[in-house]
Amino acid sequence: MSGLYFRGKLAYAWAFARPPDGCLGVQVIVPGLGLRPPDTMIDLDALRAIARVPVDADERRYTQPLRRDAARLAEQLQSDDAAVLLGSIATSKYLHPLRDVLGSRLRFPREFIGRGDMSRGALLLRCAAEGSELTYIDGSELAPVA
Repeated sequence: MSGLYFRGKLAYAWAFARPPDGCLGVQVIVPGLGLRPPDTMIDLDALRAIARVPVDADERRYTQPLRRDAARLAEQLQSDDAAVLLGSIATSKYLHPLRDVLGSRLRFPREFIGRGDMSRGALLLRCAAEGSELTYIDGSELAPVA
């Protein structure tokens, strides 16, 4: 994982999160644990357990907790609220489990299309520093993900 990309995601998320009351504005996908606040403490045993869970849309140990937490998030969202994914939009490992639960309320930055991790990280850091929010799409503008 790119440190620049992760720093960019956190800086951007903290800058622009507007969660509904009672909902966390920033959450991180953790294999085997679902969605967690970014300040969650992980000890060595937990880190080893996380490392044993493949990040794969076909892996139940990964998708079941992620879908569970996405469903909890969906219950907290109003009909016009959106959840913005700042992860890779080029693979099914994030899209399928989240889209299955959140549907069209799952959004992505349009500016991520065609960019690699380092470019996305730099873009997110720059936007957070400038106070310039990206443009979100609901996924209908994306090519189907295998």
